[in-house]
Amino acid sequence: MNVPDYTPFLVAAGRAGQPQAAFDALCALAQEVVGAKLFTVMTSDRVQRVNARVYSNMPDAYPVSGTKPANETDWSRQVIEEKKTFVANDIEGIADVFGDWELIQSLGCESVMNVPILIDGEVAGTINCLDVAGHYTADRVAAAEALKLPGLVCLLLNQRMNKGA
Repeated sequence: MNVPDYTPFLVAAGRAGQPQAAFDALCALAQEVVGAKLFTVMTSDRVQRVNARVYSNMPDAYPVSGTKPANETDWSRQVIEEKKTFVANDIEGIADVFGDWELIQSLGCESVMNVPILIDGEVAGTINCLDVAGHYTADRVAAAEALKLPGLVCLLLNQRMNKGA
């Protein structure tokens, strides 16, 4: 695995204005490493059984707000329980697990890769990359491993900055 240059991410993560600056840098890193037209980060609360979008590079289509019930599907089994990356490289695969597949397709995206981020052995959230059909090849999925550490930093910064909020 080639290790990307984390310097821009580290500089951003050390600045004021968190967690936004770190999330923006993670988005830029993901676009460089694996490509993503649509990039979001979700948190997962297994106790409350809810997910929350905490970052989106397309806030008009996918705003950061509120929580939604956990998605109890094969996706949740693979990503949340088995802690494995999920990939669907066509719109049919996306439609099988995501009810908003028409919105996803309208944004020019027909493939998705959801990368679980673990804290203390549990999935604390996911990095979600979406692009054109067939985009998430085996090489790109392998390269996404390099996003896990900066993703972890972002989720921890998000927790820290929102503590007591």
